[in-house]
Amino acid sequence: MMKWMTTVILGAALRYLLMNSHYSGTIQNRVEVATPLNSWKRAIEGAFLYAKGINPYDGDLYHQNPFVLVSVWFVREKLSAFVSALFILLEVGTIVMLKSTAGIFLRKLYDLQRARIAGFAKGTKELQISPDDVRSIPYYVALAYMFNPYSILNCVGQTTTVLSNFLLALFLLGMARRSRLVACVPLALETQINIYPCVLIIPAALYIAQDDKQKTSSIFFTCGMFLMTFLGVNYAAYVIIGDWGFLDATYGFILNCRDLQPNIGLFWYFFTEMFDHFRTLFLYTFQINATLLYLFPLTFKLHKEPLMLLTMLLALGVVFRPYPCVGDISLYLALLPLWKSISKFMGHNFIVGATMLVTSILGPTVWHLWIYSNSANANFYFGMTLVFCTAQIFLITDLFFAYIKREFCLKHGMNIMIDGKEARIALE
Repeated sequence: MMKWMTTVILGAALRYLLMNSHYSGTIQNRVEVATPLNSWKRAIEGAFLYAKGINPYDGDLYHQNPFVLVSVWFVREKLSAFVSALFILLEVGTIVMLKSTAGIFLRKLYDLQRARIAGFAKGTKELQISPDDVRSIPYYVALAYMFNPYSILNCVGQTTTVLSNFLLALFLLGMARRSRLVACVPLALETQINIYPCVLIIPAALYIAQDDKQKTSSIFFTCGMFLMTFLGVNYAAYVIIGDWGFLDATYGFILNCRDLQPNIGLFWYFFTEMFDHFRTLFLYTFQINATLLYLFPLTFKLHKEPLMLLTMLLALGVVFRPYPCVGDISLYLALLPLWKSISKFMGHNFIVGATMLVTSILGPTVWHLWIYSNSANANFYFGMTLVFCTAQIFLITDLFFAYIKREFCLKHGMNIMIDGKEARIALE
């Protein structure tokens, strides 16, 4: 316990030192960290307008939800001296909840494994979750978030994605504990911020229904509760602002992709270069790709493994949304240690890791050459973001294929002979 507390304090101290260094201003202005949806500067501007009695949603500056608006206004008025501490506390809360959630998930996976172990082939012990994994992996999950450079940059940049990750961690904890209310409320609030996490209610409903006799009724009840919570959150936002104009400034802004400021996503370059008469077609195509395209086939395939479904949908939602940032990536990367048992079949770890590292370094370099030195152009920066997103897609597909290979090997064994020769397991 003392070692764990020391580690948490070290992670918090690292964030505090960077937030109070001369690097903090540079990090806050980076397009990889701050977007129109999570920028602290925009949040402060919106809170200032709100304090002056001006509706911040009337212009094209503020696009975060009314709850963030009121929270930032309160912090600005009452707790302005403790802004850094509040961001660090949210990060610590996220880390603690992720650790607790991972522990519950691992125990559930271990129990399911014990129930199926009679059907496993011989010689597959190395593919099974061990009691040591149940104890150690939750710490790895917490460490993967605590010392991930992306999460550190996100906190130092003081983006509202810190709050988003806190809400998603709370949602995961509610899901793990099978508490519908604790899962639905933070997910509804996060959906009001980013829209795309709404699909996570499907794996949550499937997970909560696993031990229920009436599984179908349980799933519909969970989805219905989320829908009612989401509608209630929006009505509460209407009460705060006094009109429904925030809907277009938040949901409409995201769905129509109105701001083409460069970021680490795929939307901005395509819609900058595209002819206007093709915009609507590709807008629908991109948005369907970011929301519903993968939901139904993955749910059909992974309905018995909601945790893998959750990981896949969370990662895909980050890659294909119009305004991603490094803070979004840090959360789903923290969940990867949960799948230590399938790591044997992941063949692209080095390539993916090296690609993400290189593009993370070259991205700011190319940005400087483009914006400040005038020795490059938008194609250079988009090339880096395209490779960065491709690396993430490789990671997601590798994880999915590794899961399928592990399930096959657990049933049929590691050594499969065809015509007297050892066969090689491959997916095509």
